[in-house]
Amino acid sequence: MASLILTSTSDEASMNLARALIESSDWGNAEDFSHGRVRRHARMPVTILEIDELHIHADDIDIIHMDETGSSVDEVLVLSRHVSSTNTPAITLHAIGIPGGTPAGEKGVSGGVNGHVVPPSPRFASLYRNMLEVARNNGLENDFDLTMETTHHGPKLETPTLYIEIGSTKSEWNREDAALVWSSVICDVLGLNGGVPKGHWSGSGLVMVGFGGGHYAPRHKSVVESGNFWLGHVLANYSLRFEKPEEGSNIPGGNWKESASAAIEATRAAFPGGEIFAHLDKKSFRGWQRSSLVNFLEENEVPVLRGRDLSEE
Repeated sequence: MASLILTSTSDEASMNLARALIESSDWGNAEDFSHGRVRRHARMPVTILEIDELHIHADDIDIIHMDETGSSVDEVLVLSRHVSSTNTPAITLHAIGIPGGTPAGEKGVSGGVNGHVVPPSPRFASLYRNMLEVARNNGLENDFDLTMETTHHGPKLETPTLYIEIGSTKSEWNREDAALVWSSVICDVLGLNGGVPKGHWSGSGLVMVGFGGGHYAPRHKSVVESGNFWLGHVLANYSLRFEKPEEGSNIPGGNWKESASAAIEATRAAFPGGEIFAHLDKKSFRGWQRSSLVNFLEENEVPVLRGRDLSEE
């Protein structure tokens, strides 16, 4: 599984994370290419690409990198700052795309293309669970919100991708201890220091897609932490717009079906042969919204499982 780790000189946290990762394992010298500076790992098929453009606007950088270097790319991990309106310190990760973005097909405000959803890296659950363990073992759970986010922002890529972040202000972006958490996690999950890589999809298994709730997906992340399954996209309510059915119709309007379909299909692309299931933050939906969504999911062969079902897996 060839991994491209994308960093940007326009992002302080990205460079802090990159420095920690380079110091934590065995990397070759940087090589200059027309699209950026490339550093290859000594033993594993993992490459760090440093660009000057802010990564959320680097559409098609996966294809560009393959064309420029002749290397294959099976996943992209983007090292990034995290920003929040509350300035809450956070160590977080998420899949990308703009499900529900309007006008569909136009460039998104934060990169990408409205309505386009990028497949998630199959390592999503492994990285999240490992991050929780390492951060807690290093005493950072009192300083940071250890979390995941729902799918949002660009860039537009074709390769399965995740964002790996530190937030939410300049002081956290430059914290060495937070960067060391992620460098330890990445080295472990990608097998950079001699261990067995984790999160390699072998073609079978249960894969969760989450629907509903707020941006930090509290109900979804709690079942992922304790579960034994893979993780695809997680969509917040703001990506699932429902409009009351017109008189004589039982089907709500809005873009909720398009958003759900995009998340499911992108997850299927990342996990070929996987048994895709949905987990709902039920209390975040009105009854008519929830029943419509459940019917739609079942029509598309995506069963809905509850937390109690998942704890038994």
